[in-house]
Amino acid sequence: MRQRLFEIDPWKLKTKELNKKHKRLQESLTSIGNGYMGMRGNFEEGYSGDTHQGTYIAGVWFPDKTRVGWWKNGYPDYFGKVINALNFIGIEVIIDGEKLDLYTDVVLDFDLTLDMKNGLLTRSFIVQKNEKRYQIEATRFLSIKTRELAVMKYCVTPLDGDAELVLAPFLDGEVQNEDANYEEMFWEPVNVHAGEANGFLTTRTIPNDFQTERFTVHALMENHLTGVILNETVSQTPFYTEKRYQIKAEQNETVTLEKRVIITTSRDTENLEEKAMEILKSLAHVSYEELVTAHKEAWQERFMKADVVITGDDSAQQGIRFNIFQLFSTYYGEDARLNIGPKGFTGEKYGGATYWDTEAFALPMYLALTNEEVPRNLLKYRFNQLEEAKQNARKIGLDGALYPMVTFTGIECHNEWEITFEEIHRNGTIAYAIYNYMTYTGDQNYLNEYGIDVLVEISRFWADRVHLSDRLSKYMIHGVTGPNEYENNVNNNWFTNYIATWTLKFTLENLDQKAQTRLHVRDEEIQKWQDIIKRMYFPYDEKWQIFIQHDTFLDKELRATDTLTEADLPLNQNWSWDKILRSCFIKQADVLQGIYYFPNHFDFDTKQRNFEFYEPLTVHESSLSPAIHAVLASEIGKYDKAVEMYERTARLDLDNYNQDTEDGLHITSMAGSWLAIVQGFAGMRTTSGKLEFAPFLPESWQNYSFKINYRNARIEVLVEKEQVRLKLLKGTELAVFIYGEKYLLSKEDLIVTSK
Repeated sequence: MRQRLFEIDPWKLKTKELNKKHKRLQESLTSIGNGYMGMRGNFEEGYSGDTHQGTYIAGVWFPDKTRVGWWKNGYPDYFGKVINALNFIGIEVIIDGEKLDLYTDVVLDFDLTLDMKNGLLTRSFIVQKNEKRYQIEATRFLSIKTRELAVMKYCVTPLDGDAELVLAPFLDGEVQNEDANYEEMFWEPVNVHAGEANGFLTTRTIPNDFQTERFTVHALMENHLTGVILNETVSQTPFYTEKRYQIKAEQNETVTLEKRVIITTSRDTENLEEKAMEILKSLAHVSYEELVTAHKEAWQERFMKADVVITGDDSAQQGIRFNIFQLFSTYYGEDARLNIGPKGFTGEKYGGATYWDTEAFALPMYLALTNEEVPRNLLKYRFNQLEEAKQNARKIGLDGALYPMVTFTGIECHNEWEITFEEIHRNGTIAYAIYNYMTYTGDQNYLNEYGIDVLVEISRFWADRVHLSDRLSKYMIHGVTGPNEYENNVNNNWFTNYIATWTLKFTLENLDQKAQTRLHVRDEEIQKWQDIIKRMYFPYDEKWQIFIQHDTFLDKELRATDTLTEADLPLNQNWSWDKILRSCFIKQADVLQGIYYFPNHFDFDTKQRNFEFYEPLTVHESSLSPAIHAVLASEIGKYDKAVEMYERTARLDLDNYNQDTEDGLHITSMAGSWLAIVQGFAGMRTTSGKLEFAPFLPESWQNYSFKINYRNARIEVLVEKEQVRLKLLKGTELAVFIYGEKYLLSKEDLIVTSK
């Protein structure tokens, strides 16, 4: 069931309704960030109703103890989680002696807008107090020009006579995670100051038992006020500082508070207070209008490079732009130490850590839309954690490297066994990301300098994890969870076996004598890898002529998803876990994930048979699922299904498809809407080392266009009903393949008739 809170607009999320019932969903959808920090769409003046106050700083996390009564050898020592940081947007507002609270007050003409083109969150409304009306306008942004800077502009205008106002901007460090055990606090106060010119608050994460880094966060607040100030006071407690203004406002006179906050952390500097003051002083002569203009121009520049333009369907247009905006709000590659958390800065679910989503879904988009350094940094993030990945493998008694399912540092920090040490297919995706980067960029140097080290250790893991079946004389992998997390502890998951075998092949193809010597790869190892490649077992059904998801999948009661009722869905909220595990229903692409990864390994009929068998069993309750199905449906000519899956991935959060967006947005899967259009509708492929397109145009669209970076070129692609037009925006002549035919793209536009 879809749940739409905002109007359809190509560039904005707009609503005239203060939705108290779905306030958390509204907060998630209006989250903002700048890669360095971010927050949910909370109100500055506070809200006494149900809300999730959430502010998050990139790279700041806490190792929460995970040892429980059923703890087993091999379990992670802790569960890593992103932690809710100090609330620095707060402004207490008192009007004629009464505190402003939109949960209890009478509110008229409410307007809430997220302007994606300019990166601004705005609110306006009229509130009634003592039979008088007051106009409130609030604007907020997190600067992408000065990453440590947050700016809030808050305006109050009495409409029915003079008024006495109190505006009290504050910093509050007494915050908790919603998922904290027993209301545990993860912060302790370090320093606080309430001054006439500015105030600051410094907090530090509490000690932990795991020798992991403790983080310190410093917030420096400066306020500028217009209006007749009757009195000013300051106050502080260990976790709180405020500046309180008492103001006399005449009728129709607007009182404006501009609040600037600088956030510094121990991740970047030892002298947090000095660094914050230095930044604040550097902006002293920069007006609010200049700050806003610089921020807006920076966002517009990003969209100029990355925008996907859809003509004829504003709903589809809003979806792709919302997803690009939220991805770039989370990560734009400026800090090589960071990665992309599934919830970004929008919530605490999934711990805020790095998953395989980055390599599988986000990397292809960043390859095409950012400079080459950004995807290279994403790969180096994993290379830099190779030693930790080796520790993960040793912890469960295996050779090589096991990259974590969930991590901040490279050490596995997820506390569910079936995910942590069964969902090992993610190891293959780390290898696949190196292949994807190479075939897209042509950068062989990365492989020689860094990639081969990762490939060898992953191959060593696979070689130790398999076992040889005496009965069939085949290598097998038992006790795994495939991408379909609605099945645990299965044997011979086809995708896992396939990606493991492919990794061994790819490693051997790129292992030269120099690397073999440096990495101490013995001849016996190579011989075993070759034997595994030759004798790996792949479950296959002759009747259906499909790859079997795992050994016993076809023994289940097979029924299509159209037999489910509305009361059943989503399964993960309405069925017991036991019932889900026994069912045939698939959470996300599993066999189809492998076919998506390697489109040149399988013929059309194989793709079609497997898609037609597995898609009707798939409930798409993973946010990662619709994109893969959109791409494959496009490839086999199921265009209606492709468009349906695009709409689901593009508007997954905007329409709350899985009824869980109130917990935060599905950030990494947002790349899926871009994949659905570029790899799906436009048929872009680079896995063969050449640039290919095979576009189609959805019936309800008039046209669509996008830009990509490819090697040393920048290309614009326009797909219309009768033709496909390619324009070389930058770079030299290059070969492209359209519908299988080779063309040379030069300074003249390339126009090809659509099929």
